[in-house]
Amino acid sequence: MDLFGDDRRGRPGLRAEPLLTSRWWRGGIAVLTGALPALAFPAASLWWFAYVALVPWILLVRTAATGRRAMLDGWLGGLGFMVAVHHWLLPSLHVFTVVIAALLGLLWAPWGRLVRRFLGGLPTPGRAAAALVVLPSAWLMVELVRSWEGLGGPWGLLGSSQWQLPPALRLASVGGVWLVSALVVAVNTAITLLAVAWMARGAPTARRLRGPASREGGAPGLGERKTVGAGVSGAPATARPETSVATVPKAQRTTGLRISGTAELPSPRARGAEESSAAGPEIPLASAPEASGTHGPTAPHPTPATSGPTAPHPTPATSGPTAAHPSPLTPAPTPLRKGPAAPALAGLVAVAVTAVAAWAWAPRPEAAGHVRVAVVQPGVIDGAGKRLEREEALTRSLAGRDLDLVVWGESSVGFDLADRPDVARRITALSRDIGADILVNVDARRSDRPGIFKSSVLVGQDGPTGDRYDKMRLVPFGEYIPARSLLGWATSVGKAAGEDRRRGDRQVVMDAGHGLRVGPLVCFESAFPDMSRQLTRDGAQLLLAQSATSSFQASWAPEQHASLAAVRAAETGRPMVHATLTGVSAVHAPDGSRVGTPLGTSASAAAVYDVPLGKGTTAYVRWGDWPVHGALVVLGALCAAEGARALRRRPVPERRGPRARTAHGSPVRPGR
Repeated sequence: MDLFGDDRRGRPGLRAEPLLTSRWWRGGIAVLTGALPALAFPAASLWWFAYVALVPWILLVRTAATGRRAMLDGWLGGLGFMVAVHHWLLPSLHVFTVVIAALLGLLWAPWGRLVRRFLGGLPTPGRAAAALVVLPSAWLMVELVRSWEGLGGPWGLLGSSQWQLPPALRLASVGGVWLVSALVVAVNTAITLLAVAWMARGAPTARRLRGPASREGGAPGLGERKTVGAGVSGAPATARPETSVATVPKAQRTTGLRISGTAELPSPRARGAEESSAAGPEIPLASAPEASGTHGPTAPHPTPATSGPTAPHPTPATSGPTAAHPSPLTPAPTPLRKGPAAPALAGLVAVAVTAVAAWAWAPRPEAAGHVRVAVVQPGVIDGAGKRLEREEALTRSLAGRDLDLVVWGESSVGFDLADRPDVARRITALSRDIGADILVNVDARRSDRPGIFKSSVLVGQDGPTGDRYDKMRLVPFGEYIPARSLLGWATSVGKAAGEDRRRGDRQVVMDAGHGLRVGPLVCFESAFPDMSRQLTRDGAQLLLAQSATSSFQASWAPEQHASLAAVRAAETGRPMVHATLTGVSAVHAPDGSRVGTPLGTSASAAAVYDVPLGKGTTAYVRWGDWPVHGALVVLGALCAAEGARALRRRPVPERRGPRARTAHGSPVRPGR
């Protein structure tokens, strides 16, 4: 069964057609195809699959019968993608996970409309080239909008799936994760165009998929075809030609054209035919060899005779298909250079050239020495007191290792240090024993301010240094409930936050001693590229992320979270340490490559890493989110072009001349 195209007719296969025309089956297929890109992320980590994972979804959406159906396919695919990428939230939020995914999936509805607009039917070279720019731009807009922390943050950005691919990390240093996402979507679009071109070249001349009879430029969807018969006289029954009345010559539209036992084609008004033609490329009517036995493009063409509308009357060869006015029944070949394949190949070459250029010429971080950093991961331990005892024991084992810094995970200390000076003294003693500062994370109600904060606190050999960073971007439902008065019921169906955490108001760069300046982030803040970029611009030499994913210990979440450190390191040209309570803890060099061996979810240990430092400024740190700005320009230009096109199509009102007057005035109103 060919799900997305029958290579004999250039349309959905007969066995697949019931699935694609059924509202429920098609919706289920959209959800499944939308979920496929999740396999490119950890823990599956099939990074190469990201470059083809969108192809089935795009192929489905482009066959939508209407723009509204394409938007529905986009929404359902987005729903499937969000559920698949965030499936590990189901044990905590239950059905609320699906509700949130359904709301966020709506962001892909306009993207689905654009897929049909530019890839429906057999795209012309112009539409194919535009698709390679417009569809990645629209995808970036989806990622940008859902990256707002109130909508869950930038978890599962498509470019993040390439965290272990060095060329992709080099691209991230130029344009951030946004550039990688855009190029991944561009590759998927190009492969889709090649698939469409292949299906069209494999189809006979029965129909060349020359595009839509709709105003959007999309192809007629399932259920919109106009089949006029089993074939021209002498054609095999398996090559059933299909046509649009808009492509039949004027003379035949006037008298009607009867084709081998079929109903006569209607004669539409000329204005209607012009509108159909303006909406998209024509769908030429194909033919088979004539019954006279002459084969090929120079076969004589039967014309209506005076004795009856169906009487054949051969015409001279000069008036046949080789004349200045070719027959409408002549096959209309679609050379490769005139179809979507050439722009698709050019797009793939452009992506490859961009990757090679970034690899060869993008500035690389300059070496700036090494620091020795230890990560303490206590493992799954219930109770703040027991966890603290385990962290103390692991830290004490690091004595004599010539360390520059020790990092504990998120919520590693469950007491406010100002309210519990005994805990502060215990951590200070540890710092003296190992000869290095300790960065802890306090998750407690503050004594000097109302509310619960998650704070990174640096403790030195003389006690807390005074450097403190309060987490700014909180996890929706995990650390606060948006519109709690309306959505507070979420606490009754899942493990939503019982009390909202408080936010910090600024980022902080800390002096960790030995001339080392560090920039801390807490939990899913490491998913936000703008935060690590700002810390780098503020002078951070080492990026730190303190995290805890114990609620999702047996899921893909720990590995997905740890992989983000590689992308942030590559973007900024600064090494990043990802320290957790329960794994996965990992360290990445300034180019995004992994340093040492990560600590898995089953480990309760302390590990020491020799972390290379880097200096210099990457293109992303210098210019920021320029791919997003470029996408906004592309979509703005598209909206302007579509608006101008709509204005050109508006009918011009007829001008009425002055009223006719008689010598005796108006016959209706005498005297005027």
